[in-house]
Amino acid sequence: MNLATSSHTLLKRAAMAGVALSAAFMAFGCVSTGGATGQPAVVPAAAEAATFEQDRKAIMAMAGDYRVRFDFNETVSFLKDYKVTEPSRSGGYEVVRVIEDSGNFISLQHILVIEAGEEKFPIKHWRQDWRYEPDSVLIFIGGNAWENRVIPAAEAKGKWSQTVYQVEDSPRYGALGAWDHSNGISAWTPPAELRPLPRRESTTRDDYYGVLAMNRHAITWDGWVHEQDNSKIALIDGEQRIIAREQGVNTYRHYADFDENVALDYWNATKDFWAAVRVEWSTFETPGTSFGLTVKGEPEPIYTPLLELADNIQAGTTTTDAAIVEARKVIAQFTTRDVEPLAQRIAKAPDAAAKTASAAH
Repeated sequence: MNLATSSHTLLKRAAMAGVALSAAFMAFGCVSTGGATGQPAVVPAAAEAATFEQDRKAIMAMAGDYRVRFDFNETVSFLKDYKVTEPSRSGGYEVVRVIEDSGNFISLQHILVIEAGEEKFPIKHWRQDWRYEPDSVLIFIGGNAWENRVIPAAEAKGKWSQTVYQVEDSPRYGALGAWDHSNGISAWTPPAELRPLPRRESTTRDDYYGVLAMNRHAITWDGWVHEQDNSKIALIDGEQRIIAREQGVNTYRHYADFDENVALDYWNATKDFWAAVRVEWSTFETPGTSFGLTVKGEPEPIYTPLLELADNIQAGTTTTDAAIVEARKVIAQFTTRDVEPLAQRIAKAPDAAAKTASAAH
C-alpha cells in the first residue's frame, strides 16, 4: 500500500471512528490584518499592550506536541421520540505548529499522527486562525455556507476572532471573543455561534444540520483544553429546533513519546502547496459577502482530491506547482457565491445511509 492510498484510507477510518477531522515552524509568510483602528482607548495604552501580549502568549501556548483525547456526551433530549446517543471517545497524537504570525494574526496548523501497527501516517487536521480586532468574522450559516459578518470597530475592540478550517482548508466556523486572564487562568470564551456537524456524526446522521456551539479554550498547566457546550439544531416543519444538547471536552496534554517527525516531514514537503490553497480559499472572505459549497453534506469530493495531491507531492509523484493548479480547479468546481435558502441547502444533502456507504469505501 503506497503512502497516498494508505493516508486516504486511514482518513476515512479515522472519520468513521470518531476522530474529529477535527515550539513553532519557521513562518513562511505573513498576512495583512484588518483590525479596527481609531477607537478611543478604554484603558491606558501600556495596560492595553500588556493585555494584548498576554493574549498572544496564550494563543502561542497552544503550539506543541500532544496526546489528545476527544470526549463527547449527549446530556438531554428535547424531542419526545429522541434518545440520547452513546458517548463518543477517541484520541491520538497531534502536532500543532505556528505557521503564520504577524503580531495581530496567528495561524496554528494541527496534524494528527496515526500509528497503524508498524506504519505511521500524518493526517492534516484542522487549522485555527486568530485575528485581533477583526473587521469581519467568517460565520457558518448552515448547509455548507458562510457569511463574512462585518464587525463594528467598537464591538471588535480588544477582542480576537478564532476561525476554524477543515482538513483541506475550507472553512468550518468562526466567532469573536475576548481572552480573560483572571483567577490564574487564560481562557477565551465567545458567544455561541453555529457550526457544521462534527465529522464523527456527519457520515452517519442526517437528523440535524448544525451545532449552536459555545467553545472555550483555556490554557492548563500541562497543555490546553477545548470545552464545548453544544446544542444540536434541526429544521423541523420549517422551524429551527434544538433536538439535544451535548458536552464536549477535548484535552491536549504535552507528550513527547511519539514520532513527531511523521507530521513535520509531511508539513515540510507540502507547506507551500497548502499556503497556496489557503490563499485560494481566502478570496471568498470579503467582508459583507456570503459563499457556499456546491457539495451538500460531507464535503468529501473536495477534501479527498486536495489531500491526495498533498500526498503525491510528498511521495514525489507530482510537483507543488502542478498540484496547485489542480487544487484551484477543485476549489472553483465546488464553490459558489449563489447561496440558496437554508431549507434548500439542507434538502440537497445526502441521507445518512448514503453517507455511511460512502465513508465505508
